[in-house]
Amino acid sequence: MDERVLRELGDELMRLARRRAHVYPGARLDPSAFRLLWLLTEGPPRTLRELAEELQLDPSTVNRQVNAAIGHGLVERYAVPDSPSRLLRPTEAGRAAYVHDGTLRAAVYDEVLKELGRDRAEALVAELRELNDGLDRAHSRLRPEPPPG
Repeated sequence: MDERVLRELGDELMRLARRRAHVYPGARLDPSAFRLLWLLTEGPPRTLRELAEELQLDPSTVNRQVNAAIGHGLVERYAVPDSPSRLLRPTEAGRAAYVHDGTLRAAVYDEVLKELGRDRAEALVAELRELNDGLDRAHSRLRPEPPPG
């Protein structure tokens, strides 16, 4: 691929990444709590290890984030019968804060997508999905093969 295209893609991805830490006016959650609650609200309960893997963060970092969320009454740990692992799930307050902040974030994206128009917005989503699928394939090829058994 042309080096210019790769550089421009890198620039645009960095611009997107910087927005991950944006705090929206009126938000109840810091960006890390929002990401935790996104995973726990939109998906099944998870262990700390599973959260660390999905967030691609060190487990100690996720542990600090989870403990802060628990301290604010946003997340709770609970035991699972016949399992040594404890799972994490959002509390009602955590769900409410996630919905509130998600609505703030969605309003910004809705405005931008309306500017693009329906066809371009749908094309953007399709292209992003293809990019992510391609990245998943490329990264899976980079993983070392497990040693023979």
